[in-house]
Amino acid sequence: MITIHASRATDVRPWTRSTVVSEKSRTRWYFLVGLISNVLLGMGGFSGHAAEPAERFQFQQVHMGVDFTLVFYAEDQLAANRAADAAFKRIAELNAKLSDYDNQSELSKLSRTFGSGREVPVSDDLWRVLVAAEKLSTRTEGAFDVTVGPLARLWRRARRQHELPSTKRIANALRSVGHQYIAFNPATKSIALARENMRLDLGAIAKGFAADEALGVLREWDCPHAMVDGSGDLAIGDPPPGADGWKIAIATRDEAADHPNPTLSLSNCGVATSGDVYQFIEIDGHRYSHIVDPKTGLGLTTPCTVTIVAADGMEADSLASAVSVLGPVRGLRLIEEIDHAEAIIVIQQDGVMRHYKYSGLASLLRTADP
Repeated sequence: MITIHASRATDVRPWTRSTVVSEKSRTRWYFLVGLISNVLLGMGGFSGHAAEPAERFQFQQVHMGVDFTLVFYAEDQLAANRAADAAFKRIAELNAKLSDYDNQSELSKLSRTFGSGREVPVSDDLWRVLVAAEKLSTRTEGAFDVTVGPLARLWRRARRQHELPSTKRIANALRSVGHQYIAFNPATKSIALARENMRLDLGAIAKGFAADEALGVLREWDCPHAMVDGSGDLAIGDPPPGADGWKIAIATRDEAADHPNPTLSLSNCGVATSGDVYQFIEIDGHRYSHIVDPKTGLGLTTPCTVTIVAADGMEADSLASAVSVLGPVRGLRLIEEIDHAEAIIVIQQDGVMRHYKYSGLASLLRTADP
């Protein structure tokens, strides 16, 4: 069994370095842990199936400012190298379209048309992400909103300078926030931004989408037994040869003895985590998460971590952020309405860690053997 400690980061940044590591076999490997998930990958127990003639490979590169890790099975090193190169190329293409840190990205160019009312044709990739975001924004009454760019900038500055944004700055930024001010023209796949100073931020959905697309590329290269991890946003394909699924252990926030970690066996789905263990600021005794409520313009103040299992990585990624903003009661109501979705929420209330779980995926989630 292999142990992976996965961390979630919500910022979408241009990559700064590129390193590829491949292996035919390795007993254990680690990378940075985020707050809610300890992901256990491995072949698991055999179920009487004949082992397929494939070797396990691992590759890693930095894209979107985070580690993207590919774990998959291929016939040989050459086949694995070609599949990994194609998958990473796809992620790089998406970063050039979806990054709000790159001034020359398609997203940044679109954001600069704010207030003009001009319809801008966009690529299929950007259209797919924005349409999915709009659907979730409508469903959550704005708890999920990719127009939070002006607010996200304020809170990034706050974390750097350890100083809260002024009430005036937050109020000014809020005037430019609202998914209802994005106009969609399906006939031409065009977007118009109606409000002044609007800025789109896909940090809560882009990595999940990129992981899905990379997984799709691996399938095209005959490597369906795969998992793609974008710093805690997982796109999971067919299980390892001879196994029922990839084993995923979800860690509780406090890891209390009376809350044992649930271990699940997953395949062909997405997993994402969201929370404030590492990304927060504390000023004057108040803790503010990096996750911003689009309604108030403030970072969340209730310590909370969310794990979502959904149909794919993009859905899991966006739902994790939405549920974080909605809170456990409204968040679980949302998950209950969505087919193929599962949520585990750990929240600190009155100094006590409380655990919430919605289990409605018997066909997708299986309790793995210890």
